[in-house]
Amino acid sequence: MDTAIAWLANYLLYAMAALAVVVWAVREDGPSRTRTLAAGLLGAGIAFLLLTIAAGLHTDPRPFVQNPALHPLIKHSADNGFPSDHCLAAGLITGVLAVRHRRVGAVLAGAAVLLAAARVAAHVHHLQDVAAGLALGVLAGLLATVLVDRIAAHRQAGRAVAR
Repeated sequence: MDTAIAWLANYLLYAMAALAVVVWAVREDGPSRTRTLAAGLLGAGIAFLLLTIAAGLHTDPRPFVQNPALHPLIKHSADNGFPSDHCLAAGLITGVLAVRHRRVGAVLAGAAVLLAAARVAAHVHHLQDVAAGLALGVLAGLLATVLVDRIAAHRQAGRAVAR
């Protein structure tokens, strides 16, 4: 069981990113593909900003630092665990793709929750760390997608008027 938890805690995020790339490349047309890429890049910037602010406002030592009897299942530094950057990235991927692909978004949401649970079970995060990471990541993804879509709609309307 520890091996499965360690694998999920370390590598599930990469599987989520790979699924996102496949969906982006196969299921989206040119304009949608461009908007999704722009939303992902903008979302990454927003997520980094939110991560920096949240980490500056709150410090949460990792479980294995607070309780030396706990041994992490994966190698990890003893830095601030709040918020979880892995969960932030998982939330971002989910937030960006869930808007356009609901079923894929549901699969990614399930994977993100599984990743969060694995990070807690591996003793590298507390529940508040992963919950905050997921929430901030989804917020960044949704905000970026809405902004990119509004800009695209505004530009499209401007082109229509110019004709």
